Amino acid sequence: MKFITTKKKIIGVVGIIIITGGSYYWYSASKTKTAGVQYKTAVVEKGMLSVFVSGSGNIIVDDSANIDPTITGTVTNLSVAVGDKVEKGQFLFSIENEDLSVNAKKAHVSYLQSLASLETAKANKKEAKETFEDADSDDDEYIAKKKLEAAEISVAVSEENIKSALENYQIEKNNYTKRNVLASISGTVNAINVKNGDDLSRLSSSSNSQAPIVLGDLATLKAQVQVNEVDISNVSIGQKATMTFNGIEGLSLTGKVEKMDSLGTLTSGVVTYNVTIGFDSLDERIKPAMSVSASIITDAKQDVLIVPNGAIKTQNGRSYVQFLTNGTPEQISVEIGLSNNTDTQIMSGVKEGDKVITQTIKSGAASTTSGSGGSSLRVPGLGGGGFHGD
Repeated sequence: MKFITTKKKIIGVVGIIIITGGSYYWYSASKTKTAGVQYKTAVVEKGMLSVFVSGSGNIIVDDSANIDPTITGTVTNLSVAVGDKVEKGQFLFSIENEDLSVNAKKAHVSYLQSLASLETAKANKKEAKETFEDADSDDDEYIAKKKLEAAEISVAVSEENIKSALENYQIEKNNYTKRNVLASISGTVNAINVKNGDDLSRLSSSSNSQAPIVLGDLATLKAQVQVNEVDISNVSIGQKATMTFNGIEGLSLTGKVEKMDSLGTLTSGVVTYNVTIGFDSLDERIKPAMSVSASIITDAKQDVLIVPNGAIKTQNGRSYVQFLTNGTPEQISVEIGLSNNTDTQIMSGVKEGDKVITQTIKSGAASTTSGSGGSSLRVPGLGGGGFHGD
C-alpha cells in the first residue's frame, strides 16, 4: 500500500512538470510569433547645409614684438610691468655700458681725423699740380707728374676713409643711443624676462634665452589652428569659420580665414598646415595661448531639402530612402547633393515634410527550436519510456 501511494505522488510530480514545460513552450512560441520591428523616422526639412573642415590650435598675437637689444650691458631703470599698455617709442629700460660712450667718442675722433687727412691730401695735390705746371725740363716734368698722380690717389683714398669713418661713427653713435631701450610698437607688455642688474650678454648666451621684453597688440588676437593635409586643399582665404574655446564654456565666435602656411609641419607622421583666422569681434575673456577649436565652412547651400545621413541607403550604385506605407517600408529613389558628417541634401525624390526611415530596430527576436511532434521533457531518475515500479 505504501508503494502505491509513493507511485501516485511521483506520477503527480511528473504531470506538474509536463504541464509547466508545455506552458513555457507555448509562451515562447507565442512571443516569437508576436515579435515585431520598430522604425525610427525623421522629417525632411528645408534649410542651409554646410560642410566644415575642423582644426584645433591656440590664440596668437598677430602683431607682436620681441624687445631684444643688439648691444650688451647691465639692465637699469626698468620702467614697465606685465600687463602695462605702452605706446610706440615709450621708454622701457636702460643699458649701462661704459664702452658705448668710449666707442662713440673714438669713432667721432677717427671721423674728424679722416676729414683732416682729406684736407692735407688736397693741399698736396694742389702743390704737386703747380710743380708739374712749372717744370722746365722733361725730367722735372716726369717727376712732377708722378707726384701729382700720387697726390690724386691720396685724395681719393682720403675721401673713401671719410665715408668709412662716418659710417662707423654713425653705428657707434646709434649704439650709444640704444642704451635707452624703447617700445617698437604700441601694445601691451606680455612678458618681462629681465630685472634690474641683469647682464644682457650672459642672458643672451644662455641655451634657453628669451627676449627681455615681449610686446603684443591684444587687439590683433587671432586663432591659429592646424588643418590636416587631407583637408587643407578645401580651405581658402576669406572662408567663414566658427570657433569655440576649451577655457570659456558656451562661448562661440565667428571669423574668417586670413592666412595659410605654404609649408606644412610633420609631427608623428601627420602633416598639418597652420591656418590663421581673424575674429569678427573679440571677447575680453580671450587671452593669448588659449586653446581653440575651429570649424571652417568650405561649402554651403541655402534653402535645400535635408535628411539625416542615416536615411540614405545605396543599392547597385543608386541612392534611395524608405517611407512607411501602412507600416511597411517603401523604397524611393533619390538624387543626393552636398553632405557633411550628419546630414545630406536631397535634390529630387522627396518633398518637405515627408517622413523617412532613419533606423530599423528588431525587437523581441527570441529564437525557438521546434521538434518533430511535440516537446521532449526528461526528468532525472525516470526513463524516457515511462515509469517502472519494480
